Amino acid sequence: MKFFLAVARGIDSFTTIIGKLMWWLTLLMVLVGVYNVLTRYGYSVVAAVFGDAIAEKASGNFYLEMQTYAYDMVFLLGAAYVLRSDGHVRVDVVFSNLRRRVKAWIDIFATILFLVPFSLMGIYFSHRYVASSWRAHEMSPNPGGLARYPIKTVIVIAFALLIAQGISEVIKNIAFLSGRKDSGSLYAEAEPETAGSSEGPVGA
Repeated sequence: MKFFLAVARGIDSFTTIIGKLMWWLTLLMVLVGVYNVLTRYGYSVVAAVFGDAIAEKASGNFYLEMQTYAYDMVFLLGAAYVLRSDGHVRVDVVFSNLRRRVKAWIDIFATILFLVPFSLMGIYFSHRYVASSWRAHEMSPNPGGLARYPIKTVIVIAFALLIAQGISEVIKNIAFLSGRKDSGSLYAEAEPETAGSSEGPVGA
């Protein structure tokens, strides 16, 4: 179990790095969005000062697509970090009232039965789509737009990150159920349950 926990911590560290990079990318996305608004609505001012050619380049599709691509990356690459942080939506009316051990079991089975198969299906159905885009060096049909094949690759990467993080969560929850104090499971860090609840290892 010690080896598997080390693997889980490595996955968590990598996912956290990606997640924090997405924080900064979110800021960049907002700034580019503000820039797009200013250059679009202030087109006449820019054209009057610098000329029409400069105004057209300043408000071109390059910046609009940059904003869209940034959003795509935050949404796709941030998913694994949100899973690691337990930020995905749950049916909390039911889930929040369950014991920690029951929650851990639910997460294990949900990951194995739903998250991993769904992510594998996502990779299976998207990899040819991505490969085709790379072979054609697909570009945006909009004048001044960006290349499409790099951003499409993020689809496959996002599903792979979700699988890796799902595996990490399974390892940590199994360690928690086994009574490991260093499991790193979300439920090991929760508040102690009321007296009489079961906190022993699996099978206890």
